[in-house]
Amino acid sequence: MGEKKRLKLSTTQIILFSFLVTILLGSALLALPISAADGKAVPYLDALFMATTSTCVTGLVTLPVATTWSLFGQIVILLLIQIGGLGIITIMSGVMLLLNKKMGIGDRLLIQDAFNLNTMSGLVKFVKNVLVGTLIVEGIGALLYMLVFVPDFGAKGIWISVFNSVSAFCNAGIDIVAENSLCNYATNPLINIVTSVLIILGGLGYIVWWDLLRIIRSRSPKGCKKFRHLTLHSKIAIVTTAILIVVGAILIFVFEYANPMTIGEMSLFDKMQAAFFQSVTTRTAGFATIPQEHLTNASTAVSIILMLIGGSPVGTAGGMKTVTIAVLVCSALATIRSKNSATLFGRRISEGAVRKAVAVAVTFLTICTLSTILLLATSDASALDAFFETVSATATVGLSRNFTATLNVFGKMVVIMTMYLGRVGPISLAVALGGKNENQIIISDPTEDISIG
Repeated sequence: MGEKKRLKLSTTQIILFSFLVTILLGSALLALPISAADGKAVPYLDALFMATTSTCVTGLVTLPVATTWSLFGQIVILLLIQIGGLGIITIMSGVMLLLNKKMGIGDRLLIQDAFNLNTMSGLVKFVKNVLVGTLIVEGIGALLYMLVFVPDFGAKGIWISVFNSVSAFCNAGIDIVAENSLCNYATNPLINIVTSVLIILGGLGYIVWWDLLRIIRSRSPKGCKKFRHLTLHSKIAIVTTAILIVVGAILIFVFEYANPMTIGEMSLFDKMQAAFFQSVTTRTAGFATIPQEHLTNASTAVSIILMLIGGSPVGTAGGMKTVTIAVLVCSALATIRSKNSATLFGRRISEGAVRKAVAVAVTFLTICTLSTILLLATSDASALDAFFETVSATATVGLSRNFTATLNVFGKMVVIMTMYLGRVGPISLAVALGGKNENQIIISDPTEDISIG
């Protein structure tokens, strides 16, 4: 008899299963009577949906969070959001550091894969910085929120502020303010600014954080010249994020300017901040200050595009990511101009990065398409509402055109699976299920030209 093969999981598979286990444990806790505000256990499928949307930092909900869940249930949800935003591997690594336990090569590989890093150098310091930086930003956000929520809700406003800060930074979009999200605060500058800043900081990614801090602390030239000293990744993430937010805000402002159901009745300043917030929140955050179902078709299309792109890598945001889109656009332009390779900010983009970007985009769009077809086959929803929902689920955004609450059992299962696939990432899923790496194959297949376009 041959030796028995041991079940050995790859680091990517461990990450996928860690999210799955977290979701199942969370759903078990949320299904308990103590988690419900009225003391009666919610149906397990709704508890599973809530655990999934929290762990996957999505924000789509079948039941109103503020009125359905007790304080215990809300604490469970917040913990799932924090774990989902940072990743279970990061949390476990932080615990190991607190216990002064050394990280082995396996632990370092897990962290590297969890954050999609290109090197294992300085991983311990990286984890420490991520945890400390997250607590500082979320803490400041909570204190600023208290300036509004404590006067409005009394002592309960402290808990609401903490919950909202963690949810905003993790780009979860889940709140306990009201059933209509932040619509009651659509014209409040402080709420708009604090929420937007938390969303952007979480969406930019930790690599960009440390790169910006490095430049600020360095003796490099002041002003715009400092930008030259940033890494290529940071340049792409910052510039693409800025362009998407500004262009998105302008388009939404124009398309919604006269819409009385959204911003049409607001003052000019309030219209500007509402349009800006809509552009920011579609970057996988999911908070709403204007009803999504009342957006014009043009604004809905813009929102879908922004949701598809999402935030930047190595952060709390979802979507195909800004760097992915930038690489695809530059690669396409290079092909059109008959250039041998794509370049950004004077740097050549590797062929491996281009192939990975194509794989992410194709897998991402495939998940959205299949999920949309399944929802349309089992509901009476319009194609626009169904597509908006699946894009929101895949990109872990959480915005909905009042469609989530109408989902039947099959629809809930489809969206649960879509949120999970969107959170773990198309590439991670492919690597986990794909078996051996193609790079191990020494003999390549023969090449033959084909016609494209």
